[in-house]
Amino acid sequence: MPTLHRRDRRGDTPPPRTGGGEAEVLRGFLDYLRASMAAKVAGAPEPQVRSAGVPSGTNLLGLLDHLACVEGAMFLGQEVTDWQATFRAGPEDGVADVVARYERTVERANAVLDGCADLGAPLPRTRPGRPAPSVRWALVHMIEETGRHAGHADILREQIDGATGR
Repeated sequence: MPTLHRRDRRGDTPPPRTGGGEAEVLRGFLDYLRASMAAKVAGAPEPQVRSAGVPSGTNLLGLLDHLACVEGAMFLGQEVTDWQATFRAGPEDGVADVVARYERTVERANAVLDGCADLGAPLPRTRPGRPAPSVRWALVHMIEETGRHAGHADILREQIDGATGR
């Protein structure tokens, strides 16, 4: 039997190699998880991408739609009035549409982050009546949020068509 390398067995991409600075490490890991989520959803077949894989109703396309909303709320100050609704992509939204929307939102969020030199400073966003979290807190929260949903997406995608890995 031939020896399998880790990537051959699982299709995994190793964690990012970043610079040693705190901002570089945090942003490197967030971008790594973002790319993993987009790749997990891209190419997933309809209608299975919308099918609930678990009793809670969670589906692969809804996870990415939700993360686009979280990124928009966190880094762009967008208002979300119904968080549960963010877990359901609209019937008119295809896989490519949701992936593209997520990638555009991430691009805009990164533009905001590019202007943040101090991780301890509040995010430069406007949401009346709500104080902005620090850039550091927002980055760590988004790593946690994206990583948690990436784990869900791994399982859901494997149930759909057997695809595994990051």
